[in-house]
Amino acid sequence: MIMSLKDRPVVRLHLWLETEKGVVFGLGRWKLLERIQSGQSLRGAAESLGMSYRAAWGKIKSTEDVLGVALIEKISGNRAGYRLTAEGSSLVDHFNRWFQEVESYALSRARELLPCSPRAYDGSQSTRHHPRKP
Repeated sequence: MIMSLKDRPVVRLHLWLETEKGVVFGLGRWKLLERIQSGQSLRGAAESLGMSYRAAWGKIKSTEDVLGVALIEKISGNRAGYRLTAEGSSLVDHFNRWFQEVESYALSRARELLPCSPRAYDGSQSTRHHPRKP
């Protein structure tokens, strides 16, 4: 029996980097930085992901501490907000590339090994976090 496209399973992955102290970087932090990069304030990015400003700030700072680089910087002016540093922008881009490459490989292998011919995530499925397709 051949499954219709809408009935075929979707390959989904959750990738992250961690230390003994916890998560260093993953989809949630990627999304947070990606939203700041696209012009949202830190507060707006945090709220859009269902977290407090304090939680978002803490996550960014803990990642910066582990990586040893600043990911965001204050824009000049008292209330102007934050923007990504060059390192923050590079991390967003490289994490997205890594995610897409791993997802592509996982989809390819799933199609080779599994009987259900899974499909790629295309953005129409419900999700909270997923890097955008290039």
